[in-house]
Amino acid sequence: MSLPNLLPATSAFIQRAPSMLIGGDWVEAADGQTMPLHNPATGEVLCVVPRATPEDVDRAVLAARQAFDDSAWTRTRPRERQNLLWKLADLMQRDAELLAQLECLNNGKSAAVAQVMDVQLAIDFLRYMAGWATKIEGSTVDVSAPLMPNDQFHSFIRREAVGVVGAIVAWNFPLLLACWKLGPALATGCTVVLKPADETPLTALKLAELVLEAGYPEGVFNVVTGTGITAGSALTHNPLVDKLTFTGSTAVGKQIGKIAMDSMTRVTLELGGKSPTIVMADADLKTAAAGAASAIFFNQGQVCCAGSRLYVQRKHFDNVVADIAGIANAMKLGNGLDPSVDMGPLISARQQERVYGYIEKGRESGATIACGGEQFGPGFFVKPTVIVDVDQKHSLVQEEIFGPVLVAIPFDDEADALRMANDSPYGLGASIWSNDLAAVHRMIPRIKSGSVWVNCHSALDPALPFGGYKMSGVGREMGYAAIEQYTELKSVLIKL
Repeated sequence: MSLPNLLPATSAFIQRAPSMLIGGDWVEAADGQTMPLHNPATGEVLCVVPRATPEDVDRAVLAARQAFDDSAWTRTRPRERQNLLWKLADLMQRDAELLAQLECLNNGKSAAVAQVMDVQLAIDFLRYMAGWATKIEGSTVDVSAPLMPNDQFHSFIRREAVGVVGAIVAWNFPLLLACWKLGPALATGCTVVLKPADETPLTALKLAELVLEAGYPEGVFNVVTGTGITAGSALTHNPLVDKLTFTGSTAVGKQIGKIAMDSMTRVTLELGGKSPTIVMADADLKTAAAGAASAIFFNQGQVCCAGSRLYVQRKHFDNVVADIAGIANAMKLGNGLDPSVDMGPLISARQQERVYGYIEKGRESGATIACGGEQFGPGFFVKPTVIVDVDQKHSLVQEEIFGPVLVAIPFDDEADALRMANDSPYGLGASIWSNDLAAVHRMIPRIKSGSVWVNCHSALDPALPFGGYKMSGVGREMGYAAIEQYTELKSVLIKL
C-alpha cells in the first residue's frame, strides 16, 4: 500500500500493535479480537485496532469511576486543571501535522484542510475550555425559609463535576468532536471513557497518548475502540456512567436518549441536520453562491450542519444554481494526502452507496441533476451534485443525506422562504444571505434552529454554544453552556 507524503511518525503510528487505553495501560481486547480500518481514498485496509468487548468497556468505566472517586484527580485545583488542558493543547500543536495525516488516512478528508481546520479548531477549543476551569462559580442566596421564621441561615449554591462521562463521537470530525467532549469534562474535573466511531479511532488513540504525556492521572481519560453495537451499547448501559454525550445520527441518538432516561443518566445529544441556506434577492449573489457551495461541499458534505437545502429568490435562482454548479464541476477529487485536492472520498462504501442511492431517487422521481450525480473508485467517491426540480416533501429535501448533494428550490418572498426553511424535522443550523439588515433581523427569530449564520455558513467559535432544535438534539456543545452540561448544581442551606 503506497501512502505518499507521510511523516515517519504517522507511518509508525498506524503500524503499531493494536491497543487501546484503559486505566493508564495500553491493552488489547479481552478476547484478542481486532477489526480492520480502511483508507477511504483507496478502499484498502490501513491497519487494525482492538474490537472491545463489554468486559473491556466495563473495565474502562471502572477505571474512570475510581479516578473520579478515589484518586488525586478529585483534589486537583482549578489552576492545575487549566494548566493540564493548556499542556495537552500545546502537545497537539506540536503534533498537528501528524494528527491531520491520521485524520486524512482514517476519514478521507484533505490533510492540509484538516491541519488548519479540524486540528487547529480542536486546539483552540481546548485552550478556550482551559480558561473556564478557573471560572466555575456558585452563588450565595439570602433565603427566607418561611417555615422557620425565627432562625438564621447561610445558603449557597455549588457547581460540581457530574462524574464519569461516557462519550461517543461520529466519524466525520473524529478529533474535533472528541475534544468538544474532552475539554469541558476535564475542565470541570470529570473523568472520561471515549468510544470513537467504528471507522475512525486513530486520532482518538493518538489523543490518548498525548493525554498521558500531558500528565493526567491514570484512569482520567480512557479510549475503547470497537463497534457501536457492542462497545457503544455497553458504555450506554453501564450504571457507573453519570453522563452520556453523543454526536451522531438522530436514530442512534434517540436510542441512547431512551436508555439514559431509564437510569436518569445525564445526556447531551448532538444529532442530524438538514440546514437551509436562504439567498435573498438583495444578496451579493456571487458571494452567496460561493458560500452555498462551501456550505454543502466542505468535508464531502459529511457535516451535520451542512447547507444541504438551498432556497433562492426566484428571479435569481437559475443564475445562482449555475454558479454553484460551475464551482462543483471545477473541484478536483482525489486522495486527501494530495494538497491540490479539493474534495476527498466519503467515509465508506456503505456511505457511498447511501448517498448515490439518494441521487438515484431524484432521477427516478423526475428531478434534474444540474451537475455531478456520479460515483467512482477506487475509493468511495461521489462527485459534488446539485439537484433541482424537486418537491419540498421529497425525501431529498426532508432526509439527511450526509454527502455532497445539494437540493435547490426557488422561493417567492420572505414568508415563503421561512415556511420552507422550517419545514423539516431538523433544526441544527441555517444561513441567510442578505444585505437587508431589517429583513435579516425579522427572519432570525422565526428560523427554528440552534445556529443562524448571516452571509456565512458553519462558522463556529468556541464561545458560541452549538446544538439543535427538534430532531437535531438535546443540550449544547461549546461556550459556557458546555460547562453547564458537565456539572450538577447543589443547593446548601446551613442553619446557624
